[in-house]
This record gives sequence, C-alpha cells and structure tokens, in this order.
Amino acid sequence: MLNFKNKHKKLDNYSLHHGVGLVASDDPNGIISEQFKTIRTNIQFSSVDKPLKSILFTSSEPSEGKSTVSSNIAVTWAQQNEKVLLIDADLRRPTVHQTFNVDNKKGLSNYLLGNATFEEIIQPTDFHNLYVITSGPIPPNPSELLGSNKIKQLFTRLSESFGLLILDAPPINTVTDAQVLANLVDGVILVVPQGIANKAAVAHAKQALLMVHAHILGAVMNRVIRDQHYGYYGSYYGLEKYQRKS
Repeated sequence: MLNFKNKHKKLDNYSLHHGVGLVASDDPNGIISEQFKTIRTNIQFSSVDKPLKSILFTSSEPSEGKSTVSSNIAVTWAQQNEKVLLIDADLRRPTVHQTFNVDNKKGLSNYLLGNATFEEIIQPTDFHNLYVITSGPIPPNPSELLGSNKIKQLFTRLSESFGLLILDAPPINTVTDAQVLANLVDGVILVVPQGIANKAAVAHAKQALLMVHAHILGAVMNRVIRDQHYGYYGSYYGLEKYQRKS
C-alpha cells in the first residue's frame, strides 16, 4: 500500500458515529447549498448525450469529505423531483445510516451474502424521493463482495427503479473497493479538499481510476476558503477532460 505524506494523518471518526452534515437540507437557500446545486447542474451537463444513471464518489485518502459531498448531492438531486438512491458502498467506514438516521441491520453486505432480499435493503428517508441502501454489518471481505456478479445484477435492477444511483465508495488509494466499482457506474467524481489532499495522492488516484477505464467526470474541490466572511465556503466543482492514450 502506498503511503503519501500528509500533515493531516489522523482519521476523523466523527462521521462514523454521528453521520455527516446535510447543509443542503438544513440551509437550502444558503451559500453552500447553492454550491451543491451548481455541482448537480455541472454533473448533469457533463454527459448530455447519455443521461447519467449511476455516479460514484470517492477520494484519494480517508477523511477528505466524499461522504459529505455524496450525501448532500443526493439530497439536492432528490429536491428536483428525481427518484434517487444513495448506496453506502463503503463497507469499511460506513456513514449513511448515521447521516439519515436509519437502521443498518440489513444493508448491502447482507444482500451480497444472500442474507437479505432486494426489498429489505431499500429504505426511505425523511426526504421526498430519496432512498438509501446502508452498508449493513461490516464484512471481513469487502473487496470480494463488491467484485461479485451479484452486485452487477443489483445495479441493473436498481437502475430500473430509480432515476439515479449515487455510490459513496471508499478512498481509492487505501483499498481496491472503489476501483472494483468504478467501471460499473456511468461516472466517477473525485473529492479533493483544498489544503488537505496530497497532490501525488490525487494524481495516483486518477491513474488508478483510469487503469480500470472509469469515466471520470471531474473533481469536487471542498473546504475552499473564499474570504474571511464566509469561512468554510463549501464545494467548487471543476470538470476536467481526461484523455486516454490509444
């Protein structure tokens, strides 16, 4: 496993116990919420010819905000009357059940192990049009479960019932889970926190995604400080075109 030097080495475990903040709901007309709406719009315009049915959010390293971004994008997307399903595909450090205050006894891991039905793992949230599949109990072999044929079949079936699937996946540089899932979705977005993400780590994450022929839509830069008045401003979305050598 590669080890990139970073001054922020300690993992932030707050979200594991309390979930992430849903500013898109708590302050729907605020500055940060508007940024999430901008992200949503840019994602939609990034694939005009082929509508996106599934998007995966990941980061280069842990504690870089990919769960915060994916959860708020899910809320924002559902607000435009789109039936959205947020899947907690981070079977190692799950947060979705805490964020949306739902049960985690039966989730993705249960279904992939054959211990839960399709209907049992889909849960409604307090938000109109937004549903979730939690991680379920943490398994000993996440990469093997996520790489099984059963998850491909699950995604196909879910796409028939939902307008958009959003996957919250583990960091790309720490485990292979995100790579396994990346070529099963229509697009991948890398979350990059300003002043925290290591440049070499981000570059490595990009190459790891391209190795599995992932369709990288772009990167969300979060924790951007615009000025002293706004402080933590929110998220900025920049779409970069990645070209592969033939």
